[in-house]
Amino acid sequence: MILFVDYEHVNGYASEWGEKLLAARTRITYRLEDISGHHCMLVRYNKLTHDLLATLDPQAVFISGNGTDPTRYNQNDLETLGEVVTAGELPIFGFCGGFQFLAGALGSELKSIDPNVEASATHRLKPFSDGKLGEMGYHPVQLTADHELLEGIDPDPVFRHAHHLEVPEPPAGFELLASSPVTTVQMAVNAERRIVGTQFHPEYYTDEHPAGRTLIANFLSWAGVQPESTAQPQSK
Repeated sequence: MILFVDYEHVNGYASEWGEKLLAARTRITYRLEDISGHHCMLVRYNKLTHDLLATLDPQAVFISGNGTDPTRYNQNDLETLGEVVTAGELPIFGFCGGFQFLAGALGSELKSIDPNVEASATHRLKPFSDGKLGEMGYHPVQLTADHELLEGIDPDPVFRHAHHLEVPEPPAGFELLASSPVTTVQMAVNAERRIVGTQFHPEYYTDEHPAGRTLIANFLSWAGVQPESTAQPQSK
């Protein structure tokens, strides 16, 4: 069993992009299930409890991105998820807003991308629906270190981006693994805690840009999550 925590705000699905987001959550859940070889359960952040965790006994936790300002959340609803992060007992992979959440739980600050940052030809800032500028679309990142999480991935892999907030510095104990001209911390890892965070979205991999799938598979292997046997006993 692996767990996919939906970090989107409870009112997010009432927005104009809510239906598309819900469909994407389902697709990502199936993708995580297919890559891991385990059943994957999608759980809303405000429905996560320690009793549920004890019942499910997940081998790893993934935290989704979100499209809602973090200040709108009721912090009581995030208490259990925060405790999962700080306890360091389970492997965790945070995607985009999920990375921002776990970084904040571990003491890092969150800030808006500088609208005056010097972008490159492949990383021009684009306006979001609220007018804020950020990274949007499929763009490359630059790998800044060697790590087994990056095995089989090109030096300048392309991932999907959709963020106007960023974690300016990795949390204490994290190693920086990837960067971009707009966002310094695109990927960071804490080997001791088995926590990985990406500001980009590896879960939105495509046939043209498959690096995200490789990265998720590498994380599962690195975290010790082995596929369950699908072999069925033969009848006699």
